[in-house]
Amino acid sequence: GQLPTWLQGILLRNGPGMHTIGDTKYNHWFDGLALLHSFTFKNGEVYYRSKYLRSDTYNCNIEANRIVVSEFGTMAYPDPCKNIFAKAFSYLSHAIPEFTDNCLINIMRAGDDFYATSETNFIRKINPQTLETLEKVDYSKYVAVNMATSHPHYDSDGNVLNMGNSIVDKGKTKYILFKIPPSVPEKEKKNSRFKNMEVMCSIPSRSLLHPSYYHSFGITENYIVFIEQPFKLDIVKMATAYMRGVNWASCLAYNKEEKTWFHFVDKKTKKEVSTKFYTNAMVLFHHINAYEEDGHIIFDIIAYTDNSLYDMFYLKNLTKDFEEKNKLTSIPTCKRFVVPLQYDKDAEVGSNLVTLPSTATAVKEKDGSIYCQPEILCEGIELPRINYDYNGKKYKYVFATEVQWSPIPTKIAKFNVQTKEMLHWGEDHCWPSEPIFVPSPDAREEDDGIVLTCVVMSDPKEAPFLLVLDAKTFKELGRATVDVAMHLDLHGMFIPEKDLKFDTE
Repeated sequence: GQLPTWLQGILLRNGPGMHTIGDTKYNHWFDGLALLHSFTFKNGEVYYRSKYLRSDTYNCNIEANRIVVSEFGTMAYPDPCKNIFAKAFSYLSHAIPEFTDNCLINIMRAGDDFYATSETNFIRKINPQTLETLEKVDYSKYVAVNMATSHPHYDSDGNVLNMGNSIVDKGKTKYILFKIPPSVPEKEKKNSRFKNMEVMCSIPSRSLLHPSYYHSFGITENYIVFIEQPFKLDIVKMATAYMRGVNWASCLAYNKEEKTWFHFVDKKTKKEVSTKFYTNAMVLFHHINAYEEDGHIIFDIIAYTDNSLYDMFYLKNLTKDFEEKNKLTSIPTCKRFVVPLQYDKDAEVGSNLVTLPSTATAVKEKDGSIYCQPEILCEGIELPRINYDYNGKKYKYVFATEVQWSPIPTKIAKFNVQTKEMLHWGEDHCWPSEPIFVPSPDAREEDDGIVLTCVVMSDPKEAPFLLVLDAKTFKELGRATVDVAMHLDLHGMFIPEKDLKFDTE
């Protein structure tokens, strides 16, 4: 096929790549050592490269020829031959875990720099052209967070906005929203961007020892949207996990009897909206988009009724007949919540406060809190992406992978949230990755551009490829076949050539 001539830059992807080291094996697919890979587009040609992230975790494991650094689903233990004192000390030092820097989930941009990220307090700077691993940054040196999400947002000034947990700090557990500035004064040295990080606001956790797990959050023009879900981390269990010989993932629990609380923070005043908004129990990983309309905040998310998704990816479940054998007990559902920030304070108890045309409701309760029920937009999509120029604004299109009762994506989809129309691309034996939208330089409409996805074949005899689709029609423009084994990955980004400060040779 033919690639559009304007497509110049690098598609950078990240995900777990190595699951066995010496005689040891990770328990969970999300624990594997990070593998970066890239497709460089230059004058109609595509170049592929891949490289393991040379994290401290990677180096320690490779040197020891076994897993020596714990990951979320795999606890690593010291050599049993060490003396008893060393062992006791090791147990104590793991109470507040020193997290891994195996940054395997996403790529983040800050100013001119790019970082591999996961959900710990560490990020690793990388060179997007060579995939070389550069310095390690520890967020917790600059703001009080123990973990941070892998799905930051970017505002129009180039700031990075992200959220992290601050666990039992000064007797409180809170969710912290922080901001990383895009550039720093010339005279300041490296990493000074992080020295200039600021905490925008903090939201107290409803429970000191059971903060919610969250993987992403939403932003609108004026608000941050944060969802506190009843899928929670048990801090006491986490602190004793090492001694008990269990992994940290076992310290996560979902309580379907509890409510899910919505928090809206005003970006200007840094204060939270005082009304209590809630919905039924749910588990969510990915926000799609959020925006404001006529005094309402509208946000779209992908939610589940349980946490079976994580359990599916234990490696013992990832067998040859994974697709047939492993069925989700809850299908991902794309939900739209419509939340009235401005409403008649004298409205009757039991009345629906939503005044926009939507089947979503927000009902006033006796105690003044507001119970929100979503509109169901569609089912069976995950790894959602949008045209990021429409982030925080009213929008039409979601590009996503399509999953049915098996968690492995078999197609990619373009979904119109306004008309509910869906277009698909899929072929036999194809497992596509998260689709990334790249706008064309003279784009007039939201879907003027292309969609890029990496396709892994379930038949090992067939070669993987990069697929390029016309974003409007979802017709194939071209594909570039890769003659090495390519792994399923998680997230990534497209970096236009103008944003690469290095030489692209």
